[in-house]
This record gives sequence, structure tokens and C-alpha cells, in this order.
Amino acid sequence: MIFDFLYCLALSTVSPLVVYRMARYGRYRRGLRQKLFGIRPEDIPGQEAGEPIGDFVWFHAVSVGEVNLIAGLVAAYRREHPDQPLVITTTTDAGYDLARSRFANETVCFCPLDFSWAVRQTLRTLRPQLLVLAELELWPNLIREATAAGCRVAVANARLSPRSGRRYQRFGRLLAGTFGRLAWIGCQDEETAGRFLACGANPLAVDVTGSIKFDNAPDTRDTPDVHRLARWVGLDPWHQVLIAGSTQAGEEAAALDTYQALSSEHRQLRLILVPRHRERFDEVAALIRARGYQVRRRGEVSPPAEHWPTTTVVLIDTIGELRHWWGVGRVAFVGGSFGDRGGQNMLEPAGYGNAVCFGPNTENFREIADRLLRERAAVRLTTPADLTRFVAECLDSPPAADDLGRRARAVIQNHRGATAKTVRRLGQLMNAPEDLPTKLTRQAA
Repeated sequence: MIFDFLYCLALSTVSPLVVYRMARYGRYRRGLRQKLFGIRPEDIPGQEAGEPIGDFVWFHAVSVGEVNLIAGLVAAYRREHPDQPLVITTTTDAGYDLARSRFANETVCFCPLDFSWAVRQTLRTLRPQLLVLAELELWPNLIREATAAGCRVAVANARLSPRSGRRYQRFGRLLAGTFGRLAWIGCQDEETAGRFLACGANPLAVDVTGSIKFDNAPDTRDTPDVHRLARWVGLDPWHQVLIAGSTQAGEEAAALDTYQALSSEHRQLRLILVPRHRERFDEVAALIRARGYQVRRRGEVSPPAEHWPTTTVVLIDTIGELRHWWGVGRVAFVGGSFGDRGGQNMLEPAGYGNAVCFGPNTENFREIADRLLRERAAVRLTTPADLTRFVAECLDSPPAADDLGRRARAVIQNHRGATAKTVRRLGQLMNAPEDLPTKLTRQAA
């Protein structure tokens, strides 16, 4: 119960902020019953009338990025296990909306907060055989209660940054048991596996699969979604689009600085901004106007544009479309990398063959960023001013930019396969006897 006490203490501390955000942005209101008290039978289609529907496999993805991550994994698992009931949970409003769209034929709910009573209610409703956490959602009550209920807990595409690893180790006595209860941990690389072991994970449960993100990366611009967005924005073949995606405060200004510095000389240059968080959409729109540009907002209903003037900057104020917008770009800046957020997924723009750059802080994607840099498939910027120099080089030397994009696509093609390996491991966990050691489950591959 110590974690319930700590959560209640933390909630009492931050509750004024929560109330403020609920009032101003509408955040945290949706799914509040499921979050605080757990998923109930009436939340599950087929259980409303008390019909038995069998034991669930439960996939949890905290927000938009994780929902996109598990989309291919869930589809592959569904192909292998067509009759298995699945439930997908998420924590944020944006993640929930995207999950409802991407998993239209599956049950989607909000995940309970890590209060023991909410977790137990959810476990009674779902009776899960397997809980699959995307990347790492280390909730002690959830993992302990699920294990006690006979549900194996796995982590798919596991990542653990050096900073997070050190933080967890400081609370070793509290959290070592949590790591030790994980039945299988599919790590993205050997370094991540070592950090899980240092935090107390069972060595027999730690595996290295590679990153599912390589499998999820696009491999062509020739898709209906990319064509649809290109028509909407008024793209011409001669345009060279700089897209700054998943940006945080300060990064949109850097992209606008670059655009102002280069667009008069390079008439083919266009700019698309995609802020990471929806509550900043209006702020970024105001910033664009303050620079003297017209802003075209994706969220405002409008027909496809006949042309795209240099005086217009496009703002993507919708959720879940960034993956396809990268395909409209030719030069890509991956945001969250000039601040303290640790970067964002750079494989999506790389998959389209964009010339990809990012800032110095990519801790959350360290292995992927380092791999791209080693293969000369991306460029790391030191300061926001470097963005202007990078874009200018791409515009002045299109063959060099194309070579950068080709190397990026080659890196992705050479590292696919993690999804198939993960599905195989999850199937082994489902079919293994309760007393079968994890080691034997792994060796059965």
C-alpha cells in the first residue's frame, strides 16, 4: 500500500495544477472513472450482458507515440491470434482518440491510474493472460497486482535511458521487485538490456529484439495519405518543404528564423510546423502571424489549395497525422531535441528519404540517433542557428541532400524484424505452462 500512499500524497500536491488544466484545456476529464476506479464490465463490448468472452491480452500505450508504435505489433499479433480478445488502453486524451481510430475493431479504454483498487477492478473485468507495456510504463501496483492475478507482464520495444536507469536504481529497494516481476523484456539494444539488469530485472527475462520503430517506418511516399495531404497543402513538384515536427517551445521560432533567412533567395522553400502538444497550437499560430506570415491551420476545414505561396506557413494542429506529413517534406527537423525532452522518433522522416537533422538532446532515442549518425544518414545540430546552415546546404546541393536521405532509408531497411520477433515471444509467453521458466520460453524460438 506504500505506493497508494505516495500517489495520494503526490496527487494532493499537484491537484491545483490538475484542476487548472481541466478548466482551461479540458485535460484529464475524459475517462476519469476508468482512471480512478478501473475498467468495469460495462466498458467492454460483449460483457454488457454478462456474456463470457474469454481472457484478454492487454496492450498499453500511454500516448500518441506509443499508440503509433504498437499499431503494427497489434496487427501482427491479431493475424497470428485471430480469435484472441484484445484490449488497448491509453492514458492521454490524444492517445485515446488516436487509438479509437487506429484500432477501430478492438476494445479501447483508458488505463487505470496506479491505485491498487483501480488496478484490481480492471483485472477482475479483463482477466488478462498477458499485459504488454509499450517501451516502459513502470507502475508498481499494476505490475504487482497483474502478476499476483496470474497475468504475465511483458515490455515490448523496451527502452531505458541512462538517466532513467540511474533514477530507478536510486529507489532500488522500492522498485527492484517491480523489475523482477517482468516476465519478458524485449529491449531495443544491448545497452538497454544492461540497464534493465542493473535495475533488478530477471536475467532470464531480458531479451534483445531490436527496435519496432524500424518496422513501423514508412518506405515510400507513394501512399494515399501522403498524396491527400500534398493536394490539401497545394504542393508543387518543385517545392522543397522544410517540416519541423514534434516541436517544443523555441523550436518553432528557430524554424521560422531559417525560413525568413532563406525563402527570399530560395523561392522553392516552404515551411510546415507540427507542435508536439495541442495546447500550444494557438501560441504557435500567433508566433507565425507575428513574423508577418499567413497561417494555414490543418484543423480548420478548408478545401485543397490551388497553390502554396511563400507568404503562407502551414500549421498542423491535428493529432496523429505527423507520420504522413513527413512524406510531404524533403528536409526534416525532428523536434524535442533542443530542449530537455530527449528528442522524438527520427525514423519516420528517415523512412521517406528526407534529409534529417535534430538537435543535441536525443537521449530518449540515443541508439537510433547514434546509428543514423554512424551511417552518415542524419546530421546533429549544435545550436538552433545551425538549422539555417543545414537547410541552406540541402537547398544549394540537392544531390547531397538526396544521398543523406538514401543512406537513412538503407539504415531502416537493414534493421527491420523486431515486430516478428516480439510477436513470437509473446505467443510463447501465452502458451507456456505457468511453472515453465522464462529461460525455456526464450529458448523455444
